[in-house]
Amino acid sequence: MLTTKQKSFLKSEAHHLAPIFQVGKGGVNDAMLVQIKEALEKRELVKISILQNNEDGKEEVAKALAKGTKSQLVQLIGHTVVLYKQSVNNKRIELPVKR
Repeated sequence: MLTTKQKSFLKSEAHHLAPIFQVGKGGVNDAMLVQIKEALEKRELVKISILQNNEDGKEEVAKALAKGTKSQLVQLIGHTVVLYKQSVNNKRIELPVKR
């Protein structure tokens, strides 16, 4: 689990990122989860946009994305989800130390 300080740090890191995935009418599916996992391995931090035509609640979508990719939900703001997962081979983000 991420601490409040770590979440704040990740939110500031994600601020300038553009969403690289969109969840639309079809909702969250396996193919999408595979692509997001690959992106998380490369980037560690990704933004995902939930489109207006999505039929599921945005909280449900955010939780499904985090669970399906085994990542941490950093933030759900408006219709944008921010996910973090420490990379095995491409570690770039140095989180503040837990206390």
